[in-house]
Amino acid sequence: MRPEDVPVVERISATAFHELDARTGQPGWPPPVLRPPDRASAWVRRTLHLLGTDPGGCWVSEDESGLTGFAVSFTRELMWILASYGVRPELQGRGVGTQLLDAARHHGRGCLRGMLASSADPRAVRRYHGAGFTLHPQMFLHGRVDRSALPVVEKVRDGTAGDRDLLDSVDRRTRGAAHLGDHEVLLSTHRLVVSETGTGAGYAYVDSSGSPALLAATDRRTARRLLWEALASGPADTDVEVDHVTAANPWAIDVGMAAGLALHQRGYLALRGMKPPAPYLHHGSLL
Repeated sequence: MRPEDVPVVERISATAFHELDARTGQPGWPPPVLRPPDRASAWVRRTLHLLGTDPGGCWVSEDESGLTGFAVSFTRELMWILASYGVRPELQGRGVGTQLLDAARHHGRGCLRGMLASSADPRAVRRYHGAGFTLHPQMFLHGRVDRSALPVVEKVRDGTAGDRDLLDSVDRRTRGAAHLGDHEVLLSTHRLVVSETGTGAGYAYVDSSGSPALLAATDRRTARRLLWEALASGPADTDVEVDHVTAANPWAIDVGMAAGLALHQRGYLALRGMKPPAPYLHHGSLL
């Protein structure tokens, strides 16, 4: 992959995932929408960051018509992560995806652990399982927060780039590898909240709706505190979504249910050489 490929790759990604969401969506789920311009810009910025840190993990496929697919992967310490991966919908099922995944996996050949967020697409799931990943079903919580249920949240503050050592320390305890420079990308697009007490520490990146994009903590009490802070921060008239909840994180379901959100199941967390992180709600691309 080259930097000039990234805007084209973003549109391939947006189209492929919109088609998948339309095909696999269930009643009661948010209706699928093609990735809007603000999220597209964030996707391009994040992918350029990963291309800069891990050029050997970022690949594209092409034919006479142009780019046909892509895989974006990176390593952090001894962990390999697949950030994003897709093929034009009309070209899927022809072996292109297998070649892209093989190229990206080669980038992580020296890593002890692997992590990726999988859709429910049967072909993708079969491919990850065949590559040696264990599949852990993911849930998500969605809806309008019951404001009357919000508790008073204490011992939480806004975070800054100066908290980087704390964030990386929590990362290593929860998922076995730090996010390192990925925190700079998350800080550019999200509010960071931090909780640090004598008994635990953690952080969460929160978007403008109050939805957590990434949450990590050393204990469940801190994790619950951070999630309540995220849900309380959004507008009262806006739906929130708590994504990527595995069975290892029942505390998130407890908070979401208490807040009046509906619980659904979607996709998998695919892992190699590790157990599901907890207390942890991973980011869809930076995990």
